[in-house]
Amino acid sequence: MDKVILQSCQVLTVAFLSPLLTGFIAKIEARIQSRRGPSVLQPYRDIIKLARKGMTVPDTANWVYFGGPVVAVASYLTVPLLIPVLTAFPLPLATMGDVLGGAFILTLAGVAVAAAATDSGGVYAGLGSSRAMTFGALAEPTLVFVFFTIALLTQTDNPYVLNSALQQSAGQVFRASHLLATAAFFMMLLLETGRIPIESASGTMEFGMIDDARTLEHSGPLFALLKWGSSMKQFILYVIFLNVLLIPWGVATSSRPLAVLVSLGLLLLKMAALALVIVAIESSFAKLRLFRITEFMGVGFILAVFAILAFYFGGG
Repeated sequence: MDKVILQSCQVLTVAFLSPLLTGFIAKIEARIQSRRGPSVLQPYRDIIKLARKGMTVPDTANWVYFGGPVVAVASYLTVPLLIPVLTAFPLPLATMGDVLGGAFILTLAGVAVAAAATDSGGVYAGLGSSRAMTFGALAEPTLVFVFFTIALLTQTDNPYVLNSALQQSAGQVFRASHLLATAAFFMMLLLETGRIPIESASGTMEFGMIDDARTLEHSGPLFALLKWGSSMKQFILYVIFLNVLLIPWGVATSSRPLAVLVSLGLLLLKMAALALVIVAIESSFAKLRLFRITEFMGVGFILAVFAILAFYFGGG
């Protein structure tokens, strides 16, 4: 299979399968709570329904309000060009950036959504944006230390190199520095996807919302883009956690169509397993109060720092 087609397949995988992951998580949560729950295809129906509806635009809105969701979706469609979604070998545009560059693009998407929410003039949208930016600023040092640990382990920030290094030596997976960095990234994964103990994804109380509050003033096609982008962001973070850090195996090492299909199937299985773990965490803990979230992120930062110390004092 041509590498350009493979790279397009990676983008299409993130774009069209990300709502399925969201629907699967919602279904499992409902089952655990003894509810029937929505269909796993419900996110697709919601996005299509919203895309067909008209928009209610606030009086204070300008081009930032309309451009934010578009910039966010464009950013989320760019990141799959840089990370190993289906293949273990770099594709044509994979050298445009590394893990840190992908993090900058994800940050751009978050800033665009926050700016669009603030531009709407809505009280709760602005409150959610303020909280998201505050906690995001606190989480960034942790992610920088995690990526710095990756650079120390592989001499590069390229996610394909780390994936290859972990595949070639299973012992690398169980190094203390790698395990600590993976644990820190998992804690930031909960933060960035709005999961308990940080936020309740199914919550409806505006005062407790963080990420979902930023979309309260959008409607119609723009709201559809925001919901679609949120699913893509979650899917991308799952891919980085699974294919780059935790379970690097199962990614296609050749461009044959069968190998790529097997890689896609294994990726979906790994994501389902991770989703079950996250749902179990959500069902076992209560949502933290806002002033406790900084303590949670502080633990993640300490783990990331210990990962670097383990590298230097644990034999390099």
